[in-house]
Amino acid sequence: MTLPPDRSHVLTEQRNPRTMDLHALSVAQCVQIIQQEDRAVLAALEEAAPALDEFISAAERGFVAGGRMVYLGAGTSGRLGVLDASEAPPTFQVEPGRIVGIIAGGDSALRKSSEGKEDDPHGANEDLAALNLTSIDTVIGIAAGGTTPYVLGALRYASSMPSKPLTALLTCSPCRKPDGADKLIVLPTGPEVLTGSTRMKAGTATKMALNTISTVLMIRSGRVFENLMVDLRATNDKLRDRAARIVSTLTGLSRPEALGLLDKADRNVKVAVVMHRRKMGKGDAEAFLHAAKGRLDVALASKI
Repeated sequence: MTLPPDRSHVLTEQRNPRTMDLHALSVAQCVQIIQQEDRAVLAALEEAAPALDEFISAAERGFVAGGRMVYLGAGTSGRLGVLDASEAPPTFQVEPGRIVGIIAGGDSALRKSSEGKEDDPHGANEDLAALNLTSIDTVIGIAAGGTTPYVLGALRYASSMPSKPLTALLTCSPCRKPDGADKLIVLPTGPEVLTGSTRMKAGTATKMALNTISTVLMIRSGRVFENLMVDLRATNDKLRDRAARIVSTLTGLSRPEALGLLDKADRNVKVAVVMHRRKMGKGDAEAFLHAAKGRLDVALASKI
């Protein structure tokens, strides 16, 4: 019989001394202890801030140049990567395929657990090969315990490509930087309330770290102006309302006027703002933005 690897040394697999009597607690006590433990998430993110800064700074040049961000993981980690990748297009109007989420077991694993797939160190090779990755792309493997064969194997495979992308491991358990990873980001959330249940603190910290990575890259690539998501897609009533409020804020127009301008701009916030601020038609505003490489700050500050 083949024995599984011993993971008792992994921090996220260890017992939490503060929750030893979990089964005997009342509902109120369970809620309280979970919330107390969740405070460790912010401390972990603060500790990881220098590593996040280093990684995002390394990824920025390639991403701004048109490179892709590829999230890769199994189980909860994989689902969180796919979630962040799926949220980027409607929020920032990022082109399809610029942020990619790959999960062990494929899309069906988003709803139905495919935990056995995480043991295959070659499981992501086909998906990565199909992307034809280059040196301006980034692959970030996500593994709460830092030991998932699927993730570690994917990083080794990506790092062996002829035009090697930037690679990184995001984990919630202290470990050495694995072979194939250029960068290591550790979010030390500690033992879980429920031993080994990394969908809890580790999952929360991972989601927050991915939010940070993708949002900062979008800011740095000009998809944010002030603190407004000027690249959102006004594809439903909620987003159309938000887009109108953004246009109103940046132009001083009333809500009905902003909605009318948005319609003339094909619901493109940046184009609408440039049309009003530069007193030009839609076509000229689009050309002006193109010359500014899509950056609203540059378009508004440029001398005509």
